[in-house]
Amino acid sequence: MAKIAVILLLAFASVPALAAADDSDIGVRVRRNGPRIIVDVNLTVAAPALDTWNVMTDYDHMASFVSNMQSSRIISRDGNTLMVEQKGQAARGPLTFAFEHVRQIVLTPIREAHSRQISGNLQASESTTTVVDHGATSEIINHGEFIPNVWVPPIIGPAAIEAEARQQFQEFRTEILRRRAEAASRKP
Repeated sequence: MAKIAVILLLAFASVPALAAADDSDIGVRVRRNGPRIIVDVNLTVAAPALDTWNVMTDYDHMASFVSNMQSSRIISRDGNTLMVEQKGQAARGPLTFAFEHVRQIVLTPIREAHSRQISGNLQASESTTTVVDHGATSEIINHGEFIPNVWVPPIIGPAAIEAEARQQFQEFRTEILRRRAEAASRKP
């Protein structure tokens, strides 16, 4: 049972968790292909693409708005290629799991961030986050593929990953909207 919980925590340890605001409009699809778990997330944010991009790529401050992250920092930068180290602790029910990983992130501003695990708790992890500009709103599209180190049960596992992803992307949206409101309150 502990191994099942660990994989659910690992799959999204680098993404935030929040159980507050309404997340019913966040589309999440989880499926399996052999040992690979594929997760697709889609949501709209009532903010321009630049505001959305600035939060989604704020790796040095991510621990301040991602609830399961204790630290997140850019350890090197070469143009639009970053190496990001993140540490934290994910929890599901009574179980907790400490995580630490280094990811290579290639940015195509203000449109796409491609992330690949260099070292960490999964056998492999790769994701692409795309920000689509719709003027006053933006859309976040995330496609991730993970190969866990432990077995994921066929029904319970994907359902838990789906719920976790929905909550996590809601936390990103909450931070985008918080920053937007803060910036608007400073305008004369």
